[in-house]
Parts: sequence; structure tokens; C-alpha cells
Amino acid sequence: MPHTIEAVIDEQGQVRLLTPLKLAAAKRALVTILEDEIPPVQDATLMSEAALAEDWNRQNENEAWAHLQQWQPKRAYSKQTNSTN
Repeated sequence: MPHTIEAVIDEQGQVRLLTPLKLAAAKRALVTILEDEIPPVQDATLMSEAALAEDWNRQNENEAWAHLQQWQPKRAYSKQTNSTN
């Protein structure tokens, strides 16, 4: 099963794991180089939510989607009674 382990890579390409690791055998690994500063995901998510909410909460949006809120699914089948049995 894959594991993610934080590491630092120096200018010469030497990898230093930040957490001790013991393996029963040699394993393959993938290395992803990250930017030094990553903007917090939570902040970006909140900014997006506010921008989208501005559009979503408009009265004309509510009117445009109102027909879907009133929709009721039809039954796949219905019992039909026949009085002439």
C-alpha cells in the first residue's frame, strides 16, 4: 500500500526523509517536487465559496432553478385497477 512521507531534497538532489522509515526490502518511490510556499487550501476554498455564493444567492438564480425544486419523480410503475374483470 502506498505511503506518503515528507522529505527535503537539497540542491545536489540528496533526499532526506523527515520521518524515520524502516522497510523489509528495497521499494520503488515517486518524488513530487513541491513549491516552497503552498497557499492554504482552506483559504482558497473559502474565497471560491464566497465568490460563487454571490451568484448562487441572487433572486434570478432562484427563479431559474425553481422548476427543478418542484419536480417530483414519477413512479416506475403504477397499479391499474380494471373494474371489468
